[in-house]
Amino acid sequence: KLIVVDPRRTETAERAAEHVFIRPGGDAFLLLSMVHVLFAERLVRLGNAEGLVQGFEQIESAVSGFPPEAVEARCGVPAATIRRLARELAAAQRGVVYGRLGTCTQEFGTIAGWAVELLNILTGHLDIAGGSIFARPAVKLGAGRRPRSIARRFGRWKSRVHGFPEVLGELPGSTLADEILTPGENRVRALVTVAGNPLLAVANAGRLEEALGSLEFMLSIDMYVNETTRHAHAILPPTSPLEHATYAWNTYQNAVENVAKYSPVVFGKPAGAQHEWEILASLAGALSDVGPDAAALDAQFFEQLLKQEIGDDPRWDGLTIDEARAALAGQSGPERLLDLCLRLGAWGDGFGRSAEGLTFARLVAEPHGHVLGPSGPRLPEVLRTPSNKIELAPEHITADLVRLRETLERPAERLVLIGRRDVRSDNSWLHNARSLAGGEERCVLKIADADAKRFGLATGDRARITSRVGSLVAPVEVTDELMPGVVSLPHGWGHDKEGTRLSVASQRPGVNLNALVDSATIDVPSGSAVMNGVPVNIERVEVA
Repeated sequence: KLIVVDPRRTETAERAAEHVFIRPGGDAFLLLSMVHVLFAERLVRLGNAEGLVQGFEQIESAVSGFPPEAVEARCGVPAATIRRLARELAAAQRGVVYGRLGTCTQEFGTIAGWAVELLNILTGHLDIAGGSIFARPAVKLGAGRRPRSIARRFGRWKSRVHGFPEVLGELPGSTLADEILTPGENRVRALVTVAGNPLLAVANAGRLEEALGSLEFMLSIDMYVNETTRHAHAILPPTSPLEHATYAWNTYQNAVENVAKYSPVVFGKPAGAQHEWEILASLAGALSDVGPDAAALDAQFFEQLLKQEIGDDPRWDGLTIDEARAALAGQSGPERLLDLCLRLGAWGDGFGRSAEGLTFARLVAEPHGHVLGPSGPRLPEVLRTPSNKIELAPEHITADLVRLRETLERPAERLVLIGRRDVRSDNSWLHNARSLAGGEERCVLKIADADAKRFGLATGDRARITSRVGSLVAPVEVTDELMPGVVSLPHGWGHDKEGTRLSVASQRPGVNLNALVDSATIDVPSGSAVMNGVPVNIERVEVA
């Protein structure tokens, strides 16, 4: 049984057994209320996590203030439905709660993401087939060494202007414009973008536009002159997708079925062209004592990776750095790094220690990919916390429950805006692909029939959408797929900027949703902008 919870009846919801409308931004209330039901009705079972959790009592106390009757008005889901969903999930032999952009790009996105994991753990659906599982990918950094605990990698330092916490060495895009425009020591004065279009992806796009125009230097590594890269002082184009090899390392970290596939080049790179890694290595070398020589930096990085992945405590007994280096002699670039990581990985040959193990040569010989098999239980093997437990109640998340409770009685906004994806669109990247650009207009404001009547709108009309930070005009489509009080625009559009060279996308430019998103309204633990559930006003625009 598939149940979709969404303020819009999406393409997925159309195929589901049940669709539940929810007010944008209400996910944390719904999910924590389901956790409340699990404790209140003694439905908690830990399954494979039994004996491996820490903070169990804290969770029961933390969710005590979120019974279904208290949250139903805030999230728009009836109390009876919340209880039924919790009971059905707890009773299911196989079950999983899954959330992505809709849950994390909202006012309480961190709590919502945390609550998703709590439900999977507390219903016994963690680390079992048909539940929330851990992949066992062929390449995983650190796989060649015996597991060790890792220190906390967030909040080690804060952003200069607003004091947002870093997470895994990164800061939220919501503060980029402020870091550029706010005077003072350590102000951002130069920027490098790689295959990105933050001007269409980051909140308060108007302010970011101003910020990019004020930079002392901007470099873009990109094959497009798009809305962002048109601000660059230099654009370095890498080879195209068919001119370089591909191993989808990141995708395989989250795969349900463990597979490995190497896609070789289709066309050789043109004379003078460089792969993305060569450009980045040359730039990094130029900023160090190596010099702008991609091959020299590649060699240095390879030596560092050897020491990191093998060191003096390898998983493969007897393996030394010298042995691995000699076995990989004659190779270079990403293929050498891939071969090293494959051979050290969970499915690798350990440099000859496992006859059936995976190597780069074996992967190349299998053009359709290599099926490694399903993941089995991996607890407690995958745990890397200092306590070697699943820490259910991390303080940096539970501290935000105070803010959540304070908004429990807050009345619903009259009208809020959410984004959406389109099956022919991947952010802004595919809008310039001619084969995907035809058909009906896709950058339209979708609005529920009841709201359309309230604002005097009909399909084909044009409406002005206004938020605290911006205003834009878009064509209207009246639909029954949206919850009343919610309107929707797709993200990644707005290809009407002077100086762009997107010949296909500019013919149907659409409007930039993120010009309406307020970068000052954030999810506190992460500092990320609230991009779903943005309060707006709309009015009909007369067409001359």
